Amino acid sequence: MQVVHQRTSHDHQVVWLAEEGRENDFILVVLPGGPGRDQAEKDFSHLGFALESRKSVDAIAERAREEGILVWEPTEEPYPVGYYCGVHDPDGNFVEFSYGQPLGQNL
Repeated sequence: MQVVHQRTSHDHQVVWLAEEGRENDFILVVLPGGPGRDQAEKDFSHLGFALESRKSVDAIAERAREEGILVWEPTEEPYPVGYYCGVHDPDGNFVEFSYGQPLGQNL
């Protein structure tokens, strides 16, 4: 995802993120600077992103490992879960990156 819009509103930074070429389909709006989250170990609530390959999942996992934010090592689970890893975002939320999960009408 890339930043497609950024502004300051009411003393808060507002950042819009979108996948390149899909700016009219889906926007994720982020307002950084709020209170962090101390997510419990057995709380698996998360935001997930589908990637184009296992190699992409592995690359994100390696980068997260180097930065000390990897929470779920790359793992293969039975259908419909697929191959995934998880990282902590700067606020302490879990973010999953996966390959092989059925999406949309494929469910």
